[in-house]
Amino acid sequence: MDAFLFRVKAAQRDLIERCGGIERVVTICGFSKSQVGRWNSPNDPDLMPIGAVVALERDCGQALVTSVMAQANTRRLTDPDIERAQEVCLIRNHSELMRQSAELAHTVAMAIEDGQVSPSEASSIDRVAAALEHAASNLRAGCAVIKARGGQASQLRVVGEGE
Repeated sequence: MDAFLFRVKAAQRDLIERCGGIERVVTICGFSKSQVGRWNSPNDPDLMPIGAVVALERDCGQALVTSVMAQANTRRLTDPDIERAQEVCLIRNHSELMRQSAELAHTVAMAIEDGQVSPSEASSIDRVAAALEHAASNLRAGCAVIKARGGQASQLRVVGEGE
């Protein structure tokens, strides 16, 4: 498989996870458990049909597979509902991004420790990188809301301030 197919497979696994796992995906799509298991397996070349992708992305509210396909054609999807980030907390978003970054560093370090990165380790790295990408997207969405509002007061306060 080429890199694009590995990215699609990773997006499929993320989509299945965010929709509640294999059993729930079977219920949503009507495909067999073994078929959904093949979509979920990083070692199986089976790809989801478009109808299943649309149904699952609608269910979880995230265009994971569609985004990979858009990126393969040098395009990017935008979220038409930027108001979903109305209750933005820049500090929380930044904190999650840093946590995911540390998790990625740890996962990569563990994978390269023995001088060999296995396909399983590469899948683990990819999974953590997807979470990091999601955290960065949330931070960027929050920044967009702040810019649209013309700024936002910082929620940080100095301990002992005003005493």
